[in-house]
Amino acid sequence: MVQKKRLLSTLCALTLAIPLSACGLADSGGGGGDGDQVTLRLSHQWPAPDNEGEGDFRSVLAQRFADEVRERTDGQVNITIHPNNSLIEDATQQYDAMTKGATDLSVFPLDYASGDVPEFSITLMPTMIRNHEEARKWQDSEVGRRIEEITEANGVKLLTWVWNAGAIGTKGAKPLVSPDDVKKGEVTRAAGSRVEQMLEQAGLGISSMSSSEIYNGMQTGVLDSAITSTGSFSSYRLHEQVKSFTSPSGGNTFWFMFEPLIISKDKFDKLTPEQQKVMEEVGQELQDFAYEASEQDDARVDKEFRDAGVNVVNMDDEAFSKWREAAEPVWEDFAKDVEGGDELIRLGQQASEG
Repeated sequence: MVQKKRLLSTLCALTLAIPLSACGLADSGGGGGDGDQVTLRLSHQWPAPDNEGEGDFRSVLAQRFADEVRERTDGQVNITIHPNNSLIEDATQQYDAMTKGATDLSVFPLDYASGDVPEFSITLMPTMIRNHEEARKWQDSEVGRRIEEITEANGVKLLTWVWNAGAIGTKGAKPLVSPDDVKKGEVTRAAGSRVEQMLEQAGLGISSMSSSEIYNGMQTGVLDSAITSTGSFSSYRLHEQVKSFTSPSGGNTFWFMFEPLIISKDKFDKLTPEQQKVMEEVGQELQDFAYEASEQDDARVDKEFRDAGVNVVNMDDEAFSKWREAAEPVWEDFAKDVEGGDELIRLGQQASEG
């Protein structure tokens, strides 16, 4: 086969009249050439949508993006979806996989990669954002522009902004609402190194794991409580493991995570200008869906957990203020330890409070 390809290549080069594409030698996978079909891989950690296209909105977002891009490019750009950690087994490694070419797109919590890019922790800074209204302000603010610059400088491009409010589930009947409710020595799971720092200072032990592992962690007694997005509480059926649930639906939570739809900058740059335009347009057109579906998740999951007999409560302003006080030393450490961290903290505050 190799000898046959070499012979065809030689013949084409000698005649000069036959393009390489006619000889079946054009690149069909990397993107960039007019008429080339491009196949990109989109990997994420959430369960796939059901047959009606319903399910975890982050998974639905990925599927809608892929379908729309395929349609608008007449099949020239084909995006294969790999949900539920089926391509990259460790959800926290999606960013590393993208920078190494093992996958091309993801709906990815940026703070998972804060070990590689410490600035990413601004997108999961405890109490920095308390509700969806504040989260939406970031995209068009100065801190939003800085986040886009940081991501592109580190190899990925934002296509759709996705924020998720966090809830707290406990195995015991008493909910965890304020720092005063912490039982020293109990173990929790909370994504985000800076959130973990705050909780450790409050007296909780930390067991780090992806959200897909929480169910087993509670079932086996490793965890006494867990903090993750409302959508993940639902997708991973955590109502079967918790007795109390502190919901963000009342307007307060100390955990707000940025989980955008992103593409490898290297792969994006290899697309044609027309393909790039389609990717950007589709990502922007899904923006309202991303914001609205995330907020709707809070009310939906509240009902789901109440119907399952779970005690659902909200965090009041007084409890939030106590968490904010507990978060202040964490903010100070970030500002001191991370290059440009003081500016990011300042810009984040301006966006949330503006």
